[in-house]
Amino acid sequence: MKKTFAEKTLALLTATAFAGSFLTGCGNSASAGNASTASAASETTNASTTEAAATQDSAAQAENTVESKGTITVAASQTPHSEILAQAAPILAEQGWNLQVTIFDDYVQPNNVVEAEEFDANYFQHIPYLNSFNEEQGTHLVNAGGIHYEPFGIYPGTKASLDDLADGDEIAVPNDTTNEARALLLLEANGILTLKEGAGLTATVNDVESYSKDITIVELAAESVKDAIPDAAFVVLNGNYALEAGLSVGQDSLAYESSDSQAAETYVNIIAVKEGHENDEKIRALVDVLTSDVIVQYINDTYDGAVVPFN
Repeated sequence: MKKTFAEKTLALLTATAFAGSFLTGCGNSASAGNASTASAASETTNASTTEAAATQDSAAQAENTVESKGTITVAASQTPHSEILAQAAPILAEQGWNLQVTIFDDYVQPNNVVEAEEFDANYFQHIPYLNSFNEEQGTHLVNAGGIHYEPFGIYPGTKASLDDLADGDEIAVPNDTTNEARALLLLEANGILTLKEGAGLTATVNDVESYSKDITIVELAAESVKDAIPDAAFVVLNGNYALEAGLSVGQDSLAYESSDSQAAETYVNIIAVKEGHENDEKIRALVDVLTSDVIVQYINDTYDGAVVPFN
């Protein structure tokens, strides 16, 4: 008998069961259980190295004419966070700030290095993840400013239209608390299921009250959902994983979170710092540039709706 996608992924689900509560909506990399060291995280791709070199050149040129105010060190995920920071670096250099960005491939070390004050800030996470991390790890990180959000989208798998949903179909969603809730809320908004009253941003499959069809929700680690595209009828991806899969929320998704949705307002990606540093001059300069018209325009021109400025 041919196995369903849910059956084929049982082993994967078992292996990832301990990935735990540390996946973010933003998030852009491996799970928290796959944390890398700060030194390993600094090893970027060739493209990132080239981009960083260009950024350093711009900063060096600016230093020749502008009095230096110091260095801003930021731990970031690669896409889109480090790319956005690369655009901010020359602007900051004109103001006398040398922006140094280190790319991390996990969701734990960027918070740890800011907590230890080895870095000034990080840029990779949304507020619910930050709050959860603080509670579970005893850290003291705070939001210094919202920069963007990455809307969830429903993407075609084996079927090209939500109207084609039928009994027996499978829909793949992220399995961590925050991302799963967003996926289920988006499915509810498109008439695929109904959640119990009050489930909201903590919803899981156990909160599904009814389905429009006799379907199965397949829960996978967030970074693995895109791999289900050849097998599931539909997949629900957050913006960064859609980008990694070569998908555009504006052109390829069948539906996506609206800018005024509860999820969009809640899961804004932020600049996080250790408590007490949120009003430091360098942090205010960083946030101001990242929310400037120039960066807003860059985000809108570059990501085709997969990344949306929050201002």
